[in-house]
Amino acid sequence: QVQLVESGGGSVQPGGSLRLSCAASGSGFSTVNMGWYRLVPGKQREMVATITRGGTTNYATSVKGRFTISRDGAKATAYLQMNNLKPEDTAVYYCGASVIGPPIYWGQGTQVTVSS
Repeated sequence: QVQLVESGGGSVQPGGSLRLSCAASGSGFSTVNMGWYRLVPGKQREMVATITRGGTTNYATSVKGRFTISRDGAKATAYLQMNNLKPEDTAVYYCGASVIGPPIYWGQGTQVTVSS
C-alpha cells in the first residue's frame, strides 16, 4: 500500500516555474513506477510524465523540454520541475503510482494556474 501527497502547486505567470512534490508513505516506493497526470474540467486526465523504478522517463509531447520528472528513493518522493509554464498547463496535477499498467494509487491533486 502506498499513500501519496502532492504539494507545490500555485499560481504563476506565463514563463514562470513551479516544482511539484509527491511524498509517498507506506511500504514499496522503490517497487513502483511514478507518474504525474493532469486534469482540466471537461477533458480526460492526461499523462504528463512518468518515471520507472529504474529511472527511465517518458513525457507528453506538449511538455517535453520544459518539464522534468525525477525521484528520490531516500526521501520516497517524486518531483515534477515545470519551467516556461504556459496558460494551457493550467490544471489539477496528480501523482500516481503503478506496478504494471496505469496507476493504482493516487494523490489528492494540486492546482496549478498559469495566468497573467
